[in-house]
Amino acid sequence: MEFPKLSQIQSPRDIKDYSDQESDELAQEIREALYQVVSDRTAHFASNLGVVELCIGLHQIFDFSKDRLIWDTGHQIYPHKLVTGRFNEFTTIRHQGGLMGYPHPGESPYDLFMTGHAGCSVSTTLGLKAADDLLYPEDDRKSVAVIGDGALPSGIVFEAMNNAAGLNKDMLVILNDNKMGICPRVGGLASYLDKARTAPFYNGLKKDVSWLLNKLPVLGEPVAEQLMHFKDAVKTYLHGGMLFEEMGFRYIGPVDGHDLPRLKEALRMVKDVKGPVLLHVFTEKGHGFEPACADPVTFHSPAPFERDENNEIVPIKKSSSPAYTNIVSQTVYDRMERDDKVVIMTAAMCAGNNLDKIRDDFPERFFDVGICESHAVAFAAGMAKSGARPIVDIYSTFLQRSFDQIFQEVALQNLPVTFCMDRAGICGPDGPTHHGVFDNSYMRIFPNMVVTAPGDASDVAPLLDFALTYDGPVSLRYPKCSAATVERQVAPIELGKSEVYSSGADGTIIACGALFPDCIEAANLLKEKGLDVGVINARFIKPLDTETIFKALDETGFVLTVEENVIAGGFGSAVLEAANGAGLRTGHLRCLGIPDEFVEHGDRAELLSGLGLDAEGIARAAESMAGQNSLI
Repeated sequence: MEFPKLSQIQSPRDIKDYSDQESDELAQEIREALYQVVSDRTAHFASNLGVVELCIGLHQIFDFSKDRLIWDTGHQIYPHKLVTGRFNEFTTIRHQGGLMGYPHPGESPYDLFMTGHAGCSVSTTLGLKAADDLLYPEDDRKSVAVIGDGALPSGIVFEAMNNAAGLNKDMLVILNDNKMGICPRVGGLASYLDKARTAPFYNGLKKDVSWLLNKLPVLGEPVAEQLMHFKDAVKTYLHGGMLFEEMGFRYIGPVDGHDLPRLKEALRMVKDVKGPVLLHVFTEKGHGFEPACADPVTFHSPAPFERDENNEIVPIKKSSSPAYTNIVSQTVYDRMERDDKVVIMTAAMCAGNNLDKIRDDFPERFFDVGICESHAVAFAAGMAKSGARPIVDIYSTFLQRSFDQIFQEVALQNLPVTFCMDRAGICGPDGPTHHGVFDNSYMRIFPNMVVTAPGDASDVAPLLDFALTYDGPVSLRYPKCSAATVERQVAPIELGKSEVYSSGADGTIIACGALFPDCIEAANLLKEKGLDVGVINARFIKPLDTETIFKALDETGFVLTVEENVIAGGFGSAVLEAANGAGLRTGHLRCLGIPDEFVEHGDRAELLSGLGLDAEGIARAAESMAGQNSLI
């Protein structure tokens, strides 16, 4: 398909004067561009289909060359990238060196923050508005946050709305309500928003309603109290935004987010309203593509697919290789069958963590708390205190949001909470907002915390069994990739004990986590060069197997630690600290991991290779160590 409009757009100024028909044609071109992207790569799809008209309307009504716009969560950024002059690069999205699948200030001045974690848009938009009013009062810059209903329950959103109402700043929050996060939304707020879908349009300014309510007589305290309830009932009937109005936001809506003329009319209405405003927009996740509308969970970020000539049949290509995520979820399922005390909670990632079967078969022991990671951890602590065995199943990068609760509610109380940290390590095309490369560092600093990492598929079930019987908190990390299995006699799991896969006189590679098979391959490559290098599967980051590690330091030519985590504060740092504390020499010890920089997006294998964390890179580092050691 040709793209006569998209190919000519250099900036949003080029679409300002589009007619309704031209805007509809642009919307169709955007959707076609989205189809082409997902034909050969995994990408966020349904969420972007749902915001096409909203994106067009925003850029036609506002001038974001000076006004401010934050998309929350940033995976719905694709149409925005297309109308801000990035069409010619769009085929590179989520490829290494290409466009990022989230906002990226390095790509365009229209991207202000990398927004890969949900909920922060209201805070950052308020901050932008406060600074603009202070530094550039003559510009009258507008500030707009687009937040999804899935992200709305995040605690930070309500903190920001409370602050915004107190400051009475002129800012617009657009609630993009599609009844979904990645999975269907949950909780009391979801039920409240469902009720708003049946309410008529309300703009917070109906003079006839205000006149009626103010004319009601007050004839004594009991009558006054009844009339107050009557007023609230009338307001609730008139619109579904009473909650937001009570919080200090003028509520306007609901508006059909796919009726572009009406949507633009609403945007014009709110553009110059004073004080904080919430515009409630209904959209359909997957709009314009029936399979995505029918199954928005699958099509949130689908595997590459093809359309037939009728644009109806969509064969999804699924990999048959077992992934760590699937192995963990199956193991959890098996343990929940055997032990009624085991419960699991996730933060709006039921599909991502492959927990659908657990949700369906153990509904009373499955808890999706929404995008509220801090609450998930504190909630788990309460359950553990009462005797349950909770599993907190959250992506490594998202678990960072609950740092204080891990410290105070879990570690400080020494409660038996198991943390299953999915997407630990390099997370591929999702990029720096999603790479889970900090958890070795932030989990091991807490007293009472046991920190583990399976070396391969065979380690998963035994480590999870250990965690669910240990009398204290345990974390278990694993990457987003297929899980290899190392053929061996698997050593049993013991607290703080590693597994010696092989011994070598010239050196030892200590693998921390899923790079264990790569370390074995590296040792084989070194063997071809005449180097005898052993491999240890660490399994435990904390407590360390100091007996085995110190023996390697004492008896082999060099020791190389390998981890898919930042070097700062990680497993290698723990080994160095322990060796230094024991008074051992460490000149022949080197740590291999993620350097002190944010890793960009790209194919996981390509990124690991570039970081020197594939078999060849590990072998090169070990060979260098062997050469240095021979000179000592």
